[in-house]
Amino acid sequence: MNTSQHVYDFYGRIIGRIQSDDYWTIAYDFYGRILGKYQKSNDTTYDDLGRIFGRGDQTMGLIQKANAEGKNPWK
Repeated sequence: MNTSQHVYDFYGRIIGRIQSDDYWTIAYDFYGRILGKYQKSNDTTYDDLGRIFGRGDQTMGLIQKANAEGKNPWK
């Protein structure tokens, strides 16, 4: 099953998107670029370069980090 949902900031503006299937959860920034992936089988989140970002599903953290770095049109 494939699901997708937008992530909004405090003001209701879209700052990213999270897409999930049976194996991966993928975090995208405002522009649709991949920020990283969470692999469900080994409970690990990787950044866009394939480095370990954290244990567990940290995809929301990837989106928040990109937003804090000004990677959207409102900053």
